[in-house]
Amino acid sequence: MSADDVAVEEQTGSEQAPAAAERPAQRQRGQIEVNDAKAVASYANFCRVTGTPEELIVDFGLNKNMNPEPHEPIEIAQRLIVNFFTAKRLLAALHMAVQRHEAAFGVLETDVQKRVVPAARGR
Repeated sequence: MSADDVAVEEQTGSEQAPAAAERPAQRQRGQIEVNDAKAVASYANFCRVTGTPEELIVDFGLNKNMNPEPHEPIEIAQRLIVNFFTAKRLLAALHMAVQRHEAAFGVLETDVQKRVVPAARGR
C-alpha cells in the first residue's frame, strides 16, 4: 500500500487491548496487507445512498443522460452494503482523499450549473 492509499479497516471486538503496563509508550500501527487479485473495477458517475438502522447501502451506476430529466433508467452496476462503523471510516478516508486532491488541483465544484462555461449555456 502506497502512502497515497487510504485503507478502511474493519475492527473486530475479539481483540483484547493490552493492559496499561504492557502498552509501549508509542504504539505503531502495522501495515495492512491487501490482496486485490479478484477485485473488479468499474466506473460510476451516479451513486444513491439508502439504508436501514443497521446498515448503509450505497448503489453505484452509470448515468448516460447528461440532461436533468433522464430518458432511460440508470442501471446500478455495484451495490456496497456496510455497517455504520465501516461507513464512518469510509467517510473519513474519502474526505481525506478529496482534501488531498483539492490541495493539489483546486476546489471541486459539485454544482454542474456553476461548472458550465457561459457560452455553452446558450447565453
